[in-house]
Amino acid sequence: MHIVIIGGGAAGFMAAITAAESFPGSKVTVLEKSGKVLSKVRISGGGRCNVTHQPSSANHFAKNYPRGEKFLKSILSVFSADDTVSWFESRGARLKTEPDGRMFPVTDSSDTIIHCLMENARKKGVEVRTGIGVHSFEKTGDQFQLEIRNESRNNELRSSDASRIMADRVIIATGGAPKLQGFDWLAEHRHPIIHPVPSLFTFNTPESYLLPLAGVSVQHAKVSIPNTSLKSEGPLLITHWGFSGPAILRLSAWGARELAGSDYRFMVRINWTGGSHFDQVRETLYGLKSSFPKQQLAAHAQYNLPARLWRLLAEKAGITGELRLADTPHKSLNKLAMLLTDGTFDVSGKTTFKEEFVTCGGVSLECIDPKTMESRNVKGLFFAGEVIDVDGITGGFNFQNAWSTGFIAGKHAGLEEIAG
Repeated sequence: MHIVIIGGGAAGFMAAITAAESFPGSKVTVLEKSGKVLSKVRISGGGRCNVTHQPSSANHFAKNYPRGEKFLKSILSVFSADDTVSWFESRGARLKTEPDGRMFPVTDSSDTIIHCLMENARKKGVEVRTGIGVHSFEKTGDQFQLEIRNESRNNELRSSDASRIMADRVIIATGGAPKLQGFDWLAEHRHPIIHPVPSLFTFNTPESYLLPLAGVSVQHAKVSIPNTSLKSEGPLLITHWGFSGPAILRLSAWGARELAGSDYRFMVRINWTGGSHFDQVRETLYGLKSSFPKQQLAAHAQYNLPARLWRLLAEKAGITGELRLADTPHKSLNKLAMLLTDGTFDVSGKTTFKEEFVTCGGVSLECIDPKTMESRNVKGLFFAGEVIDVDGITGGFNFQNAWSTGFIAGKHAGLEEIAG
């Protein structure tokens, strides 16, 4: 039996290794369109590879997926974050958990994960071919005929570059990028494609008075978008183009479709105190004035805020560095309380978040059996990874989707009797 995996990323390698281990008599081939495999694994987490997130129950873990939560509950009950940890550690790649729950190799190097995947694929006889793109397929009887092309010739495709390869089973694990280019050949085989839009992106605020503070971060901010139910909290980073950090990225993930519908032009509200209300902050500032009248408020940051951010917010409220609290009018303290609890900024555009590029959308889950990852419409065709309409927030959740769906697809692809 010949099992072909289209896509040499995390999901593709997990599927290939699992298929080779589960069906040792089969031939397993990975076809990767680009010249390199596991590219996203290499750059993830700043080159450290955020393999997964601290294990928890399937129900709780699945809540970190804006799209596909119900589908993932079923998937994670078969191959969970615990199983991912065991899988890698049993193959020599030990993992560690950071305070925020993210899990990385103890070496802090993505090369550890890449070596683990590549070496296990090699040991199991998986053939890996790079520079080979699959452009369509036909199915005759029980066999697939894939049209492949050599993509390594500076995109100067000639008729001689095109050829065909036969397969008994096909696993599509092409990741998120192809979603942006469309997947017409899948749609032709009765696989509805949910229109893809970017997820996990940062907010551009070109008119923000905070841009000079690029690099300053706040450990706990609350962020929301007016007139929507979208809200998030956590670390926030001020950048030279706007706002980033986990709080912003989570908000972008949950609001991916809604924000795309607004053409990425909207208002964002930020509570820099981590949740204190205006009245509470105002009373705190009044209390400081009463207790420390000779103190210069701008020079004494509150709410664990960075000194530079505190000073700029104070100046925005009309409280200069030399002004003593005794001489600070209540009107300025009220304005500072408002800036701290309800700062508003106009967002005009987005920026892709480095290596964490993710899209929501892809192959509709309605045509995929979560027990096997097999297409309900084409027998012998399977899906794995981000190509399906599942995406998670930042923190290792998207890789977990790749490991889980890749494992299940690989586990079932070689079965003689398959459901369709």
